[in-house]
Amino acid sequence: MPSVIKYILLTAFAIPWVFVPLWMLVINSFKTPGEAAQLSLALPTKWAITENYTAVFVTGNYLTGLRNSLLVAIPTIFVVLFLGSLAAWAYARSKSRVTQLFFYITALSILLPPAIIPTIYVLSALHLDGSIAGYALMQMGTRIGGVIFLTTGFVRGLPTDLEEAASIDGASRMRTYFSVMLPLLRPILFVGAVLLVISVWNDFFFGLLLLRTTDNATLPLTMYSFASAGEHGLNWNLVFAHVVMTSLPLVIAYLFAQRQVLAGLTEGSLKG
Repeated sequence: MPSVIKYILLTAFAIPWVFVPLWMLVINSFKTPGEAAQLSLALPTKWAITENYTAVFVTGNYLTGLRNSLLVAIPTIFVVLFLGSLAAWAYARSKSRVTQLFFYITALSILLPPAIIPTIYVLSALHLDGSIAGYALMQMGTRIGGVIFLTTGFVRGLPTDLEEAASIDGASRMRTYFSVMLPLLRPILFVGAVLLVISVWNDFFFGLLLLRTTDNATLPLTMYSFASAGEHGLNWNLVFAHVVMTSLPLVIAYLFAQRQVLAGLTEGSLKG
């Protein structure tokens, strides 16, 4: 009985905070510009599904934005998780005060905003200013601190027995990482991957500053330029349709990796 009450309360909480915004997003993407501007929850009197989603693909540069978002998000996630987990392992196992000082400096990157002007200067010196590669490098540099901070605490809670056994057997540090540490870190790395993909995929501010051409625009930038191109303000029907299409790759990825993500979140919270 208590379980039934718990599920009823969770459902009652989810309806206004999850289902209502989701319904509003989807249903308004099916409406004409005039009806969508009213931001109501009612069904459309005239359906404009084909017109809205065709406009997103044809004139909204959706496929270009999708390509660029994938070119940024996929390398960023793999590089940050790999280098961040290696650094976290070193920080967690080291007893050196200097190493611990570097850990706290790295953790500060979570709180301090990235320095835009020096970043643009460095990218310009490397001839990467305005490019997808430069934007991806910026994402890697600004996101790795959070993964290091998250993973270091997890590693500190792991016993050292398996690492010592691998060292006695003659395994190198990299072999120990891939054979011993990486399987143990899988839960927390799934948590880090979830946080990374959400923040990188939805980033708008830094993309607006670092990506200046339409050919290099990511999905948030294509949505901004496309939806604000109307003569009479925002085209809310196109905004909602583009948001649906922008979120769709994340939803599909979650459906395919649902078990791993939920297991990672659960095991990571239990271990932490």
